[in-house]
Amino acid sequence: MPSFVPPVPDERTALLAYLDKQREGLRNAVRGLDDEQLSKVPSASALSLGGLLKHVTRSERRWVQAGLGGLPLPGLWPIVEFESDFILAETDTAEFLLADYETCARETEAVLSDVTDLGAPCALPEAAHWSARWVLLHVIEETARHGGHADIIRESLDGRTAGTLDPS
Repeated sequence: MPSFVPPVPDERTALLAYLDKQREGLRNAVRGLDDEQLSKVPSASALSLGGLLKHVTRSERRWVQAGLGGLPLPGLWPIVEFESDFILAETDTAEFLLADYETCARETEAVLSDVTDLGAPCALPEAAHWSARWVLLHVIEETARHGGHADIIRESLDGRTAGTLDPS
């Protein structure tokens, strides 16, 4: 995995490229694992790779779709049980979680394509003090933080880290 985002023409493209680079690290940390490994908790924390992937997907949807886009997200916004983000259901397989994360990325791009000013406030009244730029930076920050967690968990499982896993 190359460590740098290539040169980009503008701020919006840069923010989305940096977000995608962080997503790539999380996707790589999960690649090649079976569903049992996905749910293992091999460190002192209560985090699993599947739980992290589920959480970052749900968090990105909340911030971008609900916060920026003002779209209804029953069951995700408003947040009712935050801890449920990390709990895997029987249907939360590696294949499903990776596909859902990819869908979430496309949803983010779609919402952002309608945002003409990154300084514009969020659509939700309770989040209007944050701008689209702030939301994107926060989602990048959240994804990067959990990407670090994912590296530690993956290394605890089989000695590999996201940077050593081939995405193809």
